Amino acid sequence: MLPGATITNVRRRAKYLLIDTDAGGSALLHLGMSGSLRVLPGDTLPRAHDHVDISLQNGRVLRFNDPRRFGCLLWQSDAQAHELLAALGPEPLSDAFTGDYLHGLARGRRAAVKTFLMDQAVVVGVGNIYAAESLHRAGISPLREAGKVSLDRYRRLAAAVKQILGYAIQRGGTTLRDFISPDGAPGYFEQELTVYGREGEACKQCGRTLKHATIGQRATVWCGSCQR
Repeated sequence: MLPGATITNVRRRAKYLLIDTDAGGSALLHLGMSGSLRVLPGDTLPRAHDHVDISLQNGRVLRFNDPRRFGCLLWQSDAQAHELLAALGPEPLSDAFTGDYLHGLARGRRAAVKTFLMDQAVVVGVGNIYAAESLHRAGISPLREAGKVSLDRYRRLAAAVKQILGYAIQRGGTTLRDFISPDGAPGYFEQELTVYGREGEACKQCGRTLKHATIGQRATVWCGSCQR
């Protein structure tokens, strides 16, 4: 980072953090699969997988830890124009994300609707867990071609995505392995999962055995009765 620069704002776009400064640029940060940021005393010795320290005026450091090394930290004069952000779709909780938007974009697409929903150019932030849960709530099979989903069903799907994400945020997210919140607490949305990770178990809605397949190289679980 530039010596003497002041952090003026911290923003989020999709899974990227933008740390704005008064030096005419921003740090563009992605935590990857299991990265974290911690504010520590400046004399704290690095531990395994600590990669970057941003030294602060008060003698502390903002430390980036990334065990799986899927993250990144870049300096950009105009972060919003960077190629990593320029092609991203709308935020799922924004007014721009609607069923009409999805239906228009899906026209003619033969990819599975789950793959379509997880495309970051379509909408950001809907990963494997929340795509599976949203499709189950909307009653749509993840195998159905994106271009063959009706407008009404896309409207239900967009509403389901917003509902699922909103509730997951209230529950602190989904802790499956190493995710924790800033205060060290795990997320509790795992207790509410209806299909994700429940292959071979009974559907909570109809009691039928949940199905499993690999779609777009991602494990997918759904109910063949409730989802069409």
